[in-house]
Amino acid sequence: MEHAQEHEAHLEQTQRYCVERPIYNQELLQGQLHRRERTPQTLRQKIAHSCRCSSKKAKSHLYSFLPILKWLPRYPVKEYLLGDIISGISTGVMQLPQGLAYALLAAVPPVFGLYSSFYPVLLYTFFGTSKHISIGTFAVISMMVGGIAVRQVPDEIISVGYNSTNVTDSIEYFHARDTKRVQVAVTLTFLSGIIQSIAAVLSKITTTNIAALIVGLTCIVLLLIGKEINLRFKKKLPVPIPMEIIVVIIGTGVSAGMNLSESYSVDVVGNIPKGLRAPAVPEMQLIPAVFVDAIAIAIVGFSMAVSMAKIFALKHGYTIDGNQELIALGICNSVGSFFQSFPVTCSMSRSLVQESTGGKTQIAGALSSIMVLLVIVAIGYLFEPLPQTVLAAIVMVNLKGMFKQFGDIMHFWRTSKIELAIWLVAFVASLFLGLDYGLLTAVAFAMITVIYRTQSPQYRILGQIPDTDIYCGVEEYEEAKEYPGIKIFQANASLYFANSESYASALKKKTGLDPCAILAARRKARKRHAREIKEANKLRKKAVLKLVNTPTNDVEATVKHEIANDELPINGNFADASVEDTSPDEHEHFVDSKTNIHSLILDFTPVNFVDSVGAKTLKSIIKEYKEVGVSVCIASCSGPVMNELTRLKFFDNTATRELLFHSIHDAVLACQVKDRQEASFTDRL
Repeated sequence: MEHAQEHEAHLEQTQRYCVERPIYNQELLQGQLHRRERTPQTLRQKIAHSCRCSSKKAKSHLYSFLPILKWLPRYPVKEYLLGDIISGISTGVMQLPQGLAYALLAAVPPVFGLYSSFYPVLLYTFFGTSKHISIGTFAVISMMVGGIAVRQVPDEIISVGYNSTNVTDSIEYFHARDTKRVQVAVTLTFLSGIIQSIAAVLSKITTTNIAALIVGLTCIVLLLIGKEINLRFKKKLPVPIPMEIIVVIIGTGVSAGMNLSESYSVDVVGNIPKGLRAPAVPEMQLIPAVFVDAIAIAIVGFSMAVSMAKIFALKHGYTIDGNQELIALGICNSVGSFFQSFPVTCSMSRSLVQESTGGKTQIAGALSSIMVLLVIVAIGYLFEPLPQTVLAAIVMVNLKGMFKQFGDIMHFWRTSKIELAIWLVAFVASLFLGLDYGLLTAVAFAMITVIYRTQSPQYRILGQIPDTDIYCGVEEYEEAKEYPGIKIFQANASLYFANSESYASALKKKTGLDPCAILAARRKARKRHAREIKEANKLRKKAVLKLVNTPTNDVEATVKHEIANDELPINGNFADASVEDTSPDEHEHFVDSKTNIHSLILDFTPVNFVDSVGAKTLKSIIKEYKEVGVSVCIASCSGPVMNELTRLKFFDNTATRELLFHSIHDAVLACQVKDRQEASFTDRL
């Protein structure tokens, strides 16, 4: 080990980076490079090329649209099948109770939660590209669905036409209400305000069913204990303890044995129809009422699915196709709506279980959907006595992770105040405006923070690390030294209309060189100088007249007296005149501009784009500094930015391509050579 470290240290000492080449500006460099010839295609050729079909192209498009055709034939059965089976069973065991529970959040009968846990999951197996995420019901999306379902179909609408004395006991009443809400749910998309659901709890607290409360609290305790055991012993347990299905089985057994529905008026799941329902077209007339809200649900659902898919893809070393994920999720929801499923997306908890239990491919998700199918077509009736309070307990425990996110406040406080502000705005807006408007408010605020960051970038003056071509901030590193007469300015943002003014202002402040102030000082100095000459001429004329009128014997004494009292100018200037009307700042700017700085280098390494306003600002900077004798160079300008400057007609007699350099070091060396040449020329004169 020590020998290896010594060898590595020796390599670090002996390895050198030595390059000898000409000083390149962009014009010289481009002159030595040969661009690849590209024959531009006409519009007709482009259309013909896009419409041309070959077997290879067709196969590529088919594999892209149906990824299962690509990975399934190569599926290593011996290596992956066992893990996928275990993972599929484990995920399916979670999928069942969560599907039933989240259906309550969506304000639809529990069986529709099972439909939503079967059709979309099966479809994702064929169209999805992530090997580990679990598609299905999700708490936030379900709450959004429930909000619009209750809003569009409140109880009062269904009660019209029923006898007020028996409406609450009428099976037809509940059937009509649920049917209407399912129609809304499958067309759906609205975010309901959370604050109103809190209001609902407080208004109904006096009618609490004690038996249901006891069952619910017991289930919550059991679920929390199970989750804690799974968390502490996850490395020792082959698969997580499926506490949710255990609680569902226990709750169903206790409810059936004690007849909780009849004896204690505990609400139960009730009728679960056996078999699959025939496909039906969603109620298209509801689309205008829920269209805007559907956009919010689509954004939330896609963001959730792609985020989790990218996390697992990065962890396991494969790639996902974001476009295909959007297509897959769209097919899952749009096709699923014809079979009465409500919007679905990726579930964090189920995805973690699917991945941690050894799931390798989308086969695990398909197996979990088959488990749900088994319940739908065969044994669903067994869950009819299940108390709804058990499902409510599952929902509450699964939402515990969302409440844990309040811990992010301290994390963001320490790491990023801007992200903390986004978090707080999203929370407060969602709380008081509802999830839909809260989401829009948060997105708008996040966009504002992006604009703010581009308008308030970090500005630095760079210096050279001795004996290298590396340049770092002089305020950050003691080793970074500035070249005499050269200022290197860097801003870590692009140059465009939103920050061009602040860019120019920061440039003047950081370099200590303001062309406007220098020119104003020069104009003032010239006026002062002209005034001094005028006054001197007056005094000289006055002195001459005085000498003419003075007797001959007194001339010599008079001249001596005038000189002794400094009334005559010396070399055309009075001794005090240069200081009287000049402030220290103006004097310092005036002197520095003439003797200290001769070159200014703009580092464009962080610049990704320049718009027309930015190009005009840049040209104005070059022109202003040229007027005060300071040449401006641009270093490390990328090819796309150069092309943008060319399209914007940036280059002319004032701003030539000779001002652009391949690197900061090229620009520094060129500025030094130019300064020495000008100094030599001045000396010869």
